[in-house]
Amino acid sequence: SRRQQTVLNEDPGLPIKGERAMETVLRVFTIYVFITFCLRIIGKRELGELSPHELVMIMLIPELATQALSRQDYSITNAFIGISTLLSLVFINSVFNYRFEKYRDIIEGKSVVLREPNRYIENALHRERVDVGEILSEVRAAGFENIEQIKWVVLEPDGRISCVPHEHGRRSQVSKEKDI
Repeated sequence: SRRQQTVLNEDPGLPIKGERAMETVLRVFTIYVFITFCLRIIGKRELGELSPHELVMIMLIPELATQALSRQDYSITNAFIGISTLLSLVFINSVFNYRFEKYRDIIEGKSVVLREPNRYIENALHRERVDVGEILSEVRAAGFENIEQIKWVVLEPDGRISCVPHEHGRRSQVSKEKDI
């Protein structure tokens, strides 16, 4: 009867059907896009050294594997499909990042100038949630004594702050000794 057929199709011990496999692919894709979007909104500084895609992969792989390991799904095949889909998305993303500049700009973002010669760009500081104290700390960490030695301060797509000195800018004595 129809009821018995439904019960048989939902039996977690049965091999995964094509429809269920495609559902797994769509779920992983949806979660991947959603988490990537959310991490992009959070901003560069909060992500630190990890790219959004590395962080998504770190978060999703254990989750996908846990379902099979804790027997919530009873199917290790479903976990393999989910993880394979995730890794395929990461690979496709890296190919698109390499080949299409507009795609790379949307996914990773662009460098943002926070300070140009002799002035901070206030709207960029507010938009990226970076305060002047953080910039001054990065200037010192780069081996400069003060901000006047810096021509440009740039927030890179990976969240690092780069300091570009004036041509006549000199590093502090401490920094020079480290370089020797």
